[in-house]
Amino acid sequence: MGITIQNITGNTAMVIWPKMASCADSFYSVMYHPNWNSMLSSYSRKNFQKEERVPGSQSSFVIENLTPLTTYILCVTCQSANPSSDQCRTFHTLEQDPASASNAKKELALGIWLTSSVLLLIIAGILLHGCLHLLCRKGQEQPEGRNRTSEDDNGKTWTKSMTQTSEELSRQSQLIQDTERKNSGGIQLATMTENPLTCTEPIMRTSKSQELVPMTEQHSAMN
Repeated sequence: MGITIQNITGNTAMVIWPKMASCADSFYSVMYHPNWNSMLSSYSRKNFQKEERVPGSQSSFVIENLTPLTTYILCVTCQSANPSSDQCRTFHTLEQDPASASNAKKELALGIWLTSSVLLLIIAGILLHGCLHLLCRKGQEQPEGRNRTSEDDNGKTWTKSMTQTSEELSRQSQLIQDTERKNSGGIQLATMTENPLTCTEPIMRTSKSQELVPMTEQHSAMN
């Protein structure tokens, strides 16, 4: 079976094979494996790392995602049959060219950027959800706080009014007591003014009694 491998690069290779009548209505199996060791490996399907199924209408296939500077063995059979030695070829991939390397770097950078963008969007969504939840909670707590504040203000106002009322009552009672004291003092002064003898009579009697005592003593001495 005349299998040829063309257009070998660091990552790709094209394999061409002649058509077989038995696979016209079936498929071809393109099997390949890196670092093949013919002394230890047999030509069995299970020993191949990769297998691609190609429609029977085709007679060529481009293998991709190869490793640069690597020796491969490639076999083409009909309907996944175990290959023979004449159905296999070996080839060696080239060094990776700068263009493909730059493309690979671009693809890697693009993949990293897409992944980081998705992660950032997820994190932003989580943060936005948390902020909205906090805002809703604060909106529910504010009316309760206002009601409590109004109740506290009403209580403080009532306490202040009661304190002011008690202070006013104490002031009024003090004024009444002062007024009564002044009135009682005025009545006593008025009574003393109307009856001056009430204050002087005891004094006069005392003086008269003192005058009578010496005269009595003199009379007794004369006798």
